[in-house]
Amino acid sequence: MRLKFVPPLMPTLVEQPPEGDNWLHEVKFDGYRSQLVIDEDGTRIYTRNGHDWTAKYRDLVKEAASLGAESAIVDGEIIVLNEAGLSDFGELRKAITRRQHDLYFVAFDLLHLNGHDLRDMALEERREILASMIEPGGRIQFSEPLPGDAKAIYHLLDQAGLEGMVSKRRDSRYRSGPSTNWLKAKCYSIDEYELLGVEREAGKPAFALMAERGTGRYVGSAFINSSQAIRERLWKRVQEHAGPAPKGMKRPATQWVKPGLIGRVKHLRGEEDLRHASLQDFREEH
Repeated sequence: MRLKFVPPLMPTLVEQPPEGDNWLHEVKFDGYRSQLVIDEDGTRIYTRNGHDWTAKYRDLVKEAASLGAESAIVDGEIIVLNEAGLSDFGELRKAITRRQHDLYFVAFDLLHLNGHDLRDMALEERREILASMIEPGGRIQFSEPLPGDAKAIYHLLDQAGLEGMVSKRRDSRYRSGPSTNWLKAKCYSIDEYELLGVEREAGKPAFALMAERGTGRYVGSAFINSSQAIRERLWKRVQEHAGPAPKGMKRPATQWVKPGLIGRVKHLRGEEDLRHASLQDFREEH
């Protein structure tokens, strides 16, 4: 029987991980959400949107034989590790084309096994079966649950520079689409970006428009929630440094600035562009 791709269950983003014994906590890996499908036609790997990427993941496809399943659907994340042993999204695209041997499939859920649909079983039971199929040390790894209380886990992951954590209800069934049975809490980073301008509209919060340093690529806007003193100093600098709009950018309520102002921005980790970002402070480039 040929198995079809199952659209993934998508976790809901929350500010804080949930407390209590009803939840399992795992590392949120910084990679490509993927689905491993094994059946009589062989092994296939799909992206989160259902595109067949089997050809890109030849080594992982071979490794799937180690699971010893006649048929299975495994939900997981394809990652590449950096020197520090952390999953590294920036390196992932390079590894897919050039360094297949650096890719890992971190498995965290089992939706189907040997002719049985497991989606109505409790998450904890599905994961127990999955863990028993995976041999340690291979390129397919099991996403281990993290022991301890949610706040302490979050703090440790933040200190370690990881992207965040995913908390899942132990007794939950697997349902495709957005769900509150899985919650993701992301850690924040503080980085420096070039300030392009400030967007101010009457009655609305002000936003700083930021670009990547060196390339000038627009990465998004950051909410200006700094102290009154910083806001006033920023507005004064913006007026003194007024400049033309960068090429191709049209934002009517924006006061653009000449290059040379650098903003410190707190933002969600593991995103290519700024998300949930706020401007903490700014300085002049020396």
